[in-house]
Amino acid sequence: MAKGEGKVVAQNKKANHDYFIEETMEAGIVLQGTEIKSVRKGKVQLKEAFVRIRNNEAWISNMHISTYEQGNRFNHEPLRSRKLLLHKKQINELIGLSKQDGFSIIPIKMYLKDGFAKVLIGLGKGKKNYDKRDDLKKKEAKRDIERAFKSRNQE
Repeated sequence: MAKGEGKVVAQNKKANHDYFIEETMEAGIVLQGTEIKSVRKGKVQLKEAFVRIRNNEAWISNMHISTYEQGNRFNHEPLRSRKLLLHKKQINELIGLSKQDGFSIIPIKMYLKDGFAKVLIGLGKGKKNYDKRDDLKKKEAKRDIERAFKSRNQE
């Protein structure tokens, strides 16, 4: 299976709106027992999440995984930082690229692949407001063309 494939649990739709995604990587994630059960139910939110490199380890912060209903006292903290599993070469590459001005590491989507939770992280360069407006104009023009083409084919 290629990277980014599997049962998608959560997507960060704002990532493509706010950033130009230059490069993507697949990373495993260290989860506690009740966290994986919530992930399998799809109770994950990546909207405000970001990746930070600390002590040559990648950590994902602000990713919200809801508490598991049947978890009782073994439940987890919803917003805790979680370690990402990457090779040392990949971490060094991320460190080098993220040091450049305007680049940040953001999670794009989370999915289940062969029973394991994976996160697709991307190296993104922040968009300016005029870039966002241009993207919206292109998207609307494409939508209008598709509508016109569809209505023309139906007649």
